Amino acid sequence: MNRKFFIGTAALAVALGLGLVAWLARPAGDARVPDADARAPSVLTVEVVVPQTQNWPQTLQASGPVTAWQEVIVSPETGGLRIAELLVDVGASVKRGQLLARLADATVKAEVRKQEAAVAQARASLDQAVSNTRRAKIAESSGALSAQKIEEYRITEATSRASLASAQAELDSSKLKLIQTRIVAADDGIVSSKSAVLGNVVSAGAELFRLVRQAKVEWRPELDARQVALVRVGQIARVTLPGGEQVQGKVRLVGPTLSTTTGRGTVYASLPAASTSRSGMFANGTLELDAKSALTLPQSAIVMRDGRSYVYVVGSGDKVSSHPVATGRRQGDRIEVLSGLAGDARVVAGGGAFLSEGVQVTVAGAAKAQAGGSQ
Repeated sequence: MNRKFFIGTAALAVALGLGLVAWLARPAGDARVPDADARAPSVLTVEVVVPQTQNWPQTLQASGPVTAWQEVIVSPETGGLRIAELLVDVGASVKRGQLLARLADATVKAEVRKQEAAVAQARASLDQAVSNTRRAKIAESSGALSAQKIEEYRITEATSRASLASAQAELDSSKLKLIQTRIVAADDGIVSSKSAVLGNVVSAGAELFRLVRQAKVEWRPELDARQVALVRVGQIARVTLPGGEQVQGKVRLVGPTLSTTTGRGTVYASLPAASTSRSGMFANGTLELDAKSALTLPQSAIVMRDGRSYVYVVGSGDKVSSHPVATGRRQGDRIEVLSGLAGDARVVAGGGAFLSEGVQVTVAGAAKAQAGGSQ
């Protein structure tokens, strides 16, 4: 009996020992062994977007000078007179008919008075001739005057009328010359240059001022034959001025011919007068052509590496993969994707610079992205 008791006690001790070893060998914190297929930890929480197809105008990059829409040359119509007064300077805004300069008019006024006297004298001579002719007609029936004498009176009257008309024309010419001593603006505009010098004796036709007509300026880029064929009157032109200001204009005219030396044509785009654009500037800009569909993404979805553009696409298991893409037009905060991306791809909307190939991410707003992809 003692032998059986000893054997039972030994077996119980061995069982307890094996149980203790198994308990000590279990995983800390949990007795379950991890599943071999468990997900890797997420490196970033991201939002995803799907590309959108939008109708965007095609754009054409161009450059060219900013020039006056039209220029007005202000010059005197009479010469040999001294500039007595200058009333405007460069940069002045003037109205049609506004006095810009005045020529010395003392000699012209004296000429007007002389011609007025000549007209009075010619009128008096005509009155006398008319009176003589009237009396001759009365005496003609009585035979007191010969036919030859009567004819002389008639010729004298006709000559006096011609002399009066000539004197009147001379007077009108002198008065016109007096008016021309006032140099006025031919149209509204801004004085862009002034060559008039106070006290200088001017000649007829000499340039005194140059105006930017109606203060209108326009951008005149040059394009090759293929590009010119795409431009239409009324299309939008967005011009970036040297100071960084962007102004919106409109194509006024497409040049009808190309240069025989360069093979390029000129496009004329009117710019708003309220902008800071000035004649003589050289500016870059874009011309918006006819609309064309574009597959677009937010610009924040594009990652630049080694001079190339990439996007990160969320695949199965919420793992990302990089895709090189070709980009095109930009509008607002969106950019056109020309190639390298499927239309239903789930693209990381931002933070792609912190990702690498094949990493695990957490998708925020997945339901919203899926709803957008189904549209």
